[in-house]
Amino acid sequence: MTVFESEGNMSGTILIVDDSASIRQMISFTLKKAGYNIVEAVDGADAMKKLATAKVNMVITDLNMPNMNGIELIKNIRKNSTCRFAPVIMLTTESQDSKKQEGKAAGATGWIVKPFKPDQLISVVKKVLK
Repeated sequence: MTVFESEGNMSGTILIVDDSASIRQMISFTLKKAGYNIVEAVDGADAMKKLATAKVNMVITDLNMPNMNGIELIKNIRKNSTCRFAPVIMLTTESQDSKKQEGKAAGATGWIVKPFKPDQLISVVKKVLK
């Protein structure tokens, strides 16, 4: 059995929220290759607009963004009846425990520190979306 054997069966839509186009592109490329559908947003405010119309199974968000940061976004997602149970992964350069605690308190499901390895990202997504 190879590691890639089960990847064809995977599905699910993931919202990627990051103000960096290159980061969104990298995450999107990694997850599309693993069989996921991707919706992209440039910040938390844009993400909330997308969540109003798109059915997503999971959100991956940066912490530091203009208009609405990742913590504010998570708080808004947790208050929103249509997506409040969606897992939310913080993908950020921030690695301090205080930031992680703040994310967890807001309702984050997990935390990945940038730069990330593509296989690390896929394994976290698989764990969370099982």
